[in-house]
Amino acid sequence: MTSVQVDKQRDGNEAAGKAPEEGYQRGLGNRQIQMIAIGGAIGTGLFLGAGKAISKAGPSIILAYAIVGLVIFFIMRALGELLMYRPVSGSFSEYGREFLGPFIGFVTGWTYWLFWVVTGITEVTAAATYVHYWNHDIPQWVSSLIFTVALFGINLISVKIFGELEFWFSMVKVTAIIGMILIGLGVIMLGFSNAGDTASFTLLWSDGGFFPKGIGGTLMTLQIVMFAFLAVELVGVTAGEATNPKKVLPKAINTVPWRIGLFYVGALIIILSVVSWKVFEPGTSPFVRAFQEIGLPAGAGIVNFVVLTAALSSANSGMYSTGRMLRDLALNGQGPKLFTRLSKNGLPTWGTGISVGMMLVGVWINYQWPGDAFNYVVSFATISGMWAWIVILLSQLRYRHKADRGLLPQSEFRAPGSPYTSGFALAFIGMVIVMMGIDPDARISLYAAPIWALILGVSYLVIKRRDAALLAAGAPAGAGKPGEADEPEDKKD
Repeated sequence: MTSVQVDKQRDGNEAAGKAPEEGYQRGLGNRQIQMIAIGGAIGTGLFLGAGKAISKAGPSIILAYAIVGLVIFFIMRALGELLMYRPVSGSFSEYGREFLGPFIGFVTGWTYWLFWVVTGITEVTAAATYVHYWNHDIPQWVSSLIFTVALFGINLISVKIFGELEFWFSMVKVTAIIGMILIGLGVIMLGFSNAGDTASFTLLWSDGGFFPKGIGGTLMTLQIVMFAFLAVELVGVTAGEATNPKKVLPKAINTVPWRIGLFYVGALIIILSVVSWKVFEPGTSPFVRAFQEIGLPAGAGIVNFVVLTAALSSANSGMYSTGRMLRDLALNGQGPKLFTRLSKNGLPTWGTGISVGMMLVGVWINYQWPGDAFNYVVSFATISGMWAWIVILLSQLRYRHKADRGLLPQSEFRAPGSPYTSGFALAFIGMVIVMMGIDPDARISLYAAPIWALILGVSYLVIKRRDAALLAAGAPAGAGKPGEADEPEDKKD
């Protein structure tokens, strides 16, 4: 739905206590939204990427996750303020279009789409890597292909099936992390297992200190840590399909602090107290390695299954998000009209299908460079995801300025401490981008970003030249109703 369409509907919908309708089926309930929000913060960035971060920073990585977690909370509260002002599936792309201009909305929508395509490649790559724990004979590209096709099939059924799958994916991750924390505490406090004699909270500072690689080493891990939190904003994309967004979304957003505190800070404190940080290495899940050191091979296998689930969960979310983002772009005249169509089940199958086709590039990457595939795409995913956060923060600041002047209605869920918290988050993201420029491993994303910006700039000028009025106002009302894709073209005319 376009900004113009939403504005026309807003008064009637608010009076009725409803969110704007966009043609989607509101099939995501409170239980599913809550677990999608929780699961969005638990993925490959924690289960796999943390191994590289620990090897670079040692125990101080705990502090890095805590600080970045605080910044993420500021971002999510800024997004929450916007969502309560206008809950739509286009989310930050819509807000960028409204408060920062149509070009920013165009860039944000396509960049976030690319982010999830790249992230999908990252996650199926990680999932294929986890399969090697059980069988090294299965080629990495074969596993990637199987996972991609299977998840695509799931996304073609209904949004309820997607939500239910994400609920159970997230339940597995949450249960596993809580279980790992309890087992780790048992090793530390009761001294059982192979690691029982050496496990102690003193390992956090006694084995080379809390900053064994110096503060500089900790700073250089910030882009890895930021990647771990990418996808927490996905809860905003679900706004168009949530049964009661103005009740459900604030609850989901307010769970961010304890999610980060338990699943990231708490879990890392435990595993780094069970075994020395020197044991962990890039490319290996620190959770799997911790169980191997404890001497529980069955536990390591279970954890490997959990991290496989986490990767597939994130890839599944990516497929969900890409179709919705492409449809929002098309409804606003910023993408092919084909993407406005919905299936009879209210699903943007054309957008999702094209996105999955792009994700299949990941299969080729895994075939060509199976050892480096994960590292190749992580950095670019990070810079793309952070662009969405920047737009969220800038849009919220612009919205708050207008709302305080009485030009727009106040949100029911104001971000605490704003504009100072939003300004701090923007400055922190800027610092991380500078760190990425210094890090040779992350610098590739900064090389690719200008190329992507040039492609978007040229594309925008072409669209603007063809139909400037459509670009400014969006598609006609009623575009993309359920079942439209199944109607013959002559009947649509």
